[in-house]
Amino acid sequence: MIDRSERQKRTIEALGLRKINHSVEVEANPAIIGMVKKVNHLVAVENI
Repeated sequence: MIDRSERQKRTIEALGLRKINHSVEVEANPAIIGMVKKVNHLVAVENI
C-alpha cells in the first residue's frame, strides 16, 4: 500500500487483508465496523 498513511496500513492489516484482491470474512462488531469506516475508500464490503 504505497502512498497510504501508516494508520491506514495498520488498519488494513488488522482487518486481515494482505494483498490486492484478497478477501476475508469477519464478524461485524463495533470495532470492525469502525475500522471499515476508516478505510472504506480502500475496501469493498459485502454482507453475507
